[in-house]
Amino acid sequence: MSSKTLSRYVNRNPEILGGEPIIIGTRTSVRAIIGLWRMGIMPEEILNHLPHLTLAQVFDALSFYLDNQAEINEYIENNRVPNELVHPSVRAILTEL
Repeated sequence: MSSKTLSRYVNRNPEILGGEPIIIGTRTSVRAIIGLWRMGIMPEEILNHLPHLTLAQVFDALSFYLDNQAEINEYIENNRVPNELVHPSVRAILTEL
């Protein structure tokens, strides 16, 4: 099976994360980048969390998300950890945010 290029840095490979959009040459999903961005982490700071990426790749993932929000939001929802499985101390920190 071959991968399908979706934008300059984003593609989909059925053998990686079930075909979820990823950064080309990595296993980093667009969903992972958007998760950090939604927590208020600036694109430049996302590189501190994902140092194998370039700023251009991060911005391309953000652009891809803005054009495909429904799809990426569905991946985010499908991969959400159920609240009852989150440790109480972590849950307390998350509610403070």
